[in-house]
Amino acid sequence: MTEILNGSDFGGISVHNFSEKILEQVVHFHAMKLNGGFFLWIGSAPVLSNLAVSMSSKYDPMPLSTLVMGDPSNTAANSLAQRLAKRTKKQVFVSYSLPMTDSSLSLLVENRIKKEMELHPEHF
Repeated sequence: MTEILNGSDFGGISVHNFSEKILEQVVHFHAMKLNGGFFLWIGSAPVLSNLAVSMSSKYDPMPLSTLVMGDPSNTAANSLAQRLAKRTKKQVFVSYSLPMTDSSLSLLVENRIKKEMELHPEHF
């Protein structure tokens, strides 16, 4: 399901929204394409509980990553940002606002993001 703002362009920032029911939970995705990177919010309720950023480095094959805000014991946003930065070679901001109750949920969410990136690469 895609929102009406999907693909809208706001002065160089394009917005892409999609949702999916994963493990009996509706998960919403909000992607904003930025100049040289993108911001990805994942959640089931409109909350920004954490924010991580990751980017490639010429000194290390694994992208640098840090948690900008949120609980440092929850590494979901940080690790997802790092994997997406490695995959896209772009700067990636990730907010992962889903409960960490089921480890398979994170894998299914990441697979859904990869699928969307293949279907709509212009938004990432």
